[in-house]
Amino acid sequence: MELEELLEYLSEGKTLTAGTEAFDCMHRWSLETQRLTQELNTGVHDMEEIREYMCRITGRTIDKSFRMFLPFYTDFGKNIRIGRNVFINACCCFQDQGGISIGNGTLIGHRVVIATINHGLRPEERMDHHIAPVRVGRNVWIGSGSILLPGVTIGDGATVAAGAVVTKDVPEGAVVGGVPAKILRQPSA
Repeated sequence: MELEELLEYLSEGKTLTAGTEAFDCMHRWSLETQRLTQELNTGVHDMEEIREYMCRITGRTIDKSFRMFLPFYTDFGKNIRIGRNVFINACCCFQDQGGISIGNGTLIGHRVVIATINHGLRPEERMDHHIAPVRVGRNVWIGSGSILLPGVTIGDGATVAAGAVVTKDVPEGAVVGGVPAKILRQPSA
C-alpha cells in the first residue's frame, strides 16, 4: 500500500488493525517521521529550517508565516494540515493518523496534545486504532496543557482554556475549560 492509498483509507475513518496492510504502511511512515522529528528536535534550527522539516514531516507545503518552538512530536505526520500565521509552542504532541487540520491564525500553547486515535476497549481489540479527525478553526487559541480528543471540531475564534480536555465540539467564539471541557462563555451576539 502506498501513502496516498493509506491517506484515502484513513479519510474514510476505517479502523487500523494490527497486521493489516494499512497498519503496516502507517507504521513504516511513522518510523520515517520518528527519524525526522528526532533530527528536528536534537538540532539548533532557524525558522526556515523548522519549516523545511515540517514540510518533510507532513509532506505538504508550510507557509512562511508558520512559527514553532521546539521540541515537537508527532507519530505519523502525514495527516497534518497547517494554515497560515499558525504558532505552535514547545512540547506539543500530535497523533495525526485520523487527520489534524489547523486553521489560519491559530495559536497552540505549550504541551498541547491533539489525539485522533482511540483503541478498542476489549483487551483483544486494544491494538485496533479507531480514528477520527480533529479540526481546529481559524483564529483559535488553545491554552497550554490542553488535550483535544478524536473527532472534535473547534470553531473559528474559540478559546480552549489551559488544561482543558475537549471531548465535544466547541462552537465558534466560545470559551471552554475544565475536565471535560464545558462552555465557560458563549460567543458574543
